[in-house]
Amino acid sequence: MWLWGSLTASGTPPSGCLYGAGARIELATLAGASSLGARLEALRGRTVLVAARDQLSAALALIELDGVVRRMVLCPPDLSAEHAPAVMRDSGADAYLTDAGADAGATAVRGLEGLHVSSAAALRPLGLARRRSHDTEWILLTSGTSGAPKLVQHTLASLTSAFSAQEAPPGPLVWGTFYDIRRYGGLQIFLRALYHGSLVLSSAAESTADFLARAAAAGVTHISGTPSHWRRALMSGATARISPRYVRLSGEIADQAILDSLRHAFPQATVAHAFASTEAGVGFEVRDGLAGFPAGLVGAPGAAVDIDVAGGTLRLRSAGNATGYLGAHAPALKDSDGFIDTGDRVELRDGRYVFIGRSGGVINVGGLKVYPEEVEAIINAHPGVRISLVKARRSPITGAVVTAEVVLIEGAATGAQAEELVKGEILQACRRALAAHKVPMSIRIVPALEVSGSGKLVRPDA
Repeated sequence: MWLWGSLTASGTPPSGCLYGAGARIELATLAGASSLGARLEALRGRTVLVAARDQLSAALALIELDGVVRRMVLCPPDLSAEHAPAVMRDSGADAYLTDAGADAGATAVRGLEGLHVSSAAALRPLGLARRRSHDTEWILLTSGTSGAPKLVQHTLASLTSAFSAQEAPPGPLVWGTFYDIRRYGGLQIFLRALYHGSLVLSSAAESTADFLARAAAAGVTHISGTPSHWRRALMSGATARISPRYVRLSGEIADQAILDSLRHAFPQATVAHAFASTEAGVGFEVRDGLAGFPAGLVGAPGAAVDIDVAGGTLRLRSAGNATGYLGAHAPALKDSDGFIDTGDRVELRDGRYVFIGRSGGVINVGGLKVYPEEVEAIINAHPGVRISLVKARRSPITGAVVTAEVVLIEGAATGAQAEELVKGEILQACRRALAAHKVPMSIRIVPALEVSGSGKLVRPDA
């Protein structure tokens, strides 16, 4: 199985397009042209670090390299120069790819040794005949906030397992995604779009409003992002520009507030939230408009994904699981039963599992656990709140206390007195719904919250 071979299995080139911020590429033109100049054969059998910053350049390279190289390592644009040498070493990379014309010394790959090839967001006619020689490994990097990222091994089969067995849609789709395609969530959308239509790629250099305008011009039918991406889109006031049939959330907990907001913004669309991780792959998709997932998914016989909850933590086993981590001292990925522990904590409530937070993100208040996401779900349910971030503050008595930063919907509170009223309402809601040690000791109204390159709220170490 290789990507170009899959896209042309019918005997004809794919009919879709890739829409970048500055260019549009028809996939059919890849049949005899290349974004790599005449260097594709020089990379055959190698392990290549894909470090192009432009998404369109990277997308074209991924299509061309699969089936040709032994291994390709997908480097997100925020990979630091500090971690790049370790990624190169642990992956065994002997070549790296950057944007054509870019100064490699100004990127994270500065000083790396190996064959250097450039990729462009354009195609050069070469009359080449594409051929497969390798079962390429796709290596994705985790988005940890501290230390070097882990290198996660996938194959094209594992990356497409969530949709490869599904029936083809009745007509071509036009996908859009806020994600970067070098991350697992974005890569999923990239592959789905290649198989079933076109893709509008976002750019870090453009505003949310400009991206949505391009998506609208392309006739976007399906669009995805994290809850943080979608909150930023709603704040931009530009969501009315698009009329998608399908809206997807993944990458963070989708609380009821963001689901309701998107259902209001796109009343004609299916609003779905999916659970997936770089290591475990896609677990499930929920389309009923409710946060969490039905308890019946756990242990369901004959399911394509085995879902288990052990000790309150979600575990997954499927053909979409990664095969392991790369590196001499890499930890084991799966347990003895073949399950991957996602680290996501869930709790059964009225026949439905709800997400309460990450195992590693707990705040310890006098020996009692607080998951920030559980508190944020209560805060975000306030009609005047767009998004919130709950974190710890040191306390000489309990070790830590809970605090919250809150971004309000425009016009929800004007002036200091109105803000104090909203803060009081939020505290009352928290006191009604949460144990006393989970209630924020302080709430601060802020204009914005930082979102990482992977589209998730930037959380301090708890």
